[in-house]
Amino acid sequence: MDEAVRKIAGVGLPGVILLIAMATTGFTGAAAITAALAMLGPGGMIGGIVFLGVIGLASDALTKYGLEALLKGVYLQRKSDGEPLSNL
Repeated sequence: MDEAVRKIAGVGLPGVILLIAMATTGFTGAAAITAALAMLGPGGMIGGIVFLGVIGLASDALTKYGLEALLKGVYLQRKSDGEPLSNL
């Protein structure tokens, strides 16, 4: 059950982002979807679709591990790569 809830939460965020982008375009129907996707990503509609996919993966990871664990992992990796502490 927890796995299903996590997957639904991960898929829901890109949908919410797309709906907000569609609302800001001022269009309706297919024109709103096209304009919103083009607005979201670099490279037009394809970039928007890729952007929503990346957001879906990121939100899935956030629901699985939590924000604190993800940020800690990112900064530990950057530190092990030799980045100075002043930049972190």
